[in-house]
Amino acid sequence: MLRPLNDHIIVKPLNKEHKTEGGIIIPDTVNQEKPEKGEVIAVGPGKLADNGQRVPLNVKVGEEIVFTKYSPSEVKFEDETYLVLSEVDVLAVVEKSGEEAVAPAEAVEPQAPSF
Repeated sequence: MLRPLNDHIIVKPLNKEHKTEGGIIIPDTVNQEKPEKGEVIAVGPGKLADNGQRVPLNVKVGEEIVFTKYSPSEVKFEDETYLVLSEVDVLAVVEKSGEEAVAPAEAVEPQAPSF
């Protein structure tokens, strides 16, 4: 298995089947658009802060994420295609119904950085 370093994330892309109005299924090989969604397969230990401590990542293995379209690097490993991206390229975590929602940003108390 691949082990990401620092704030890198390994993602298995989620490709959707496209179907025409007539019911014809268009395979992913025809779709030239890069994926924007994926399942997190592995996460690195976190970015190294200026004070020498690791800042843990906000995403976890198994979560479905939305990321910027052209940021990931494509890697082939054991006949599978994975995407490697930095945490800053993750736009959102897809929450399934019934999961606990994160408080809105304005409700979160800001914390001063420790140097």
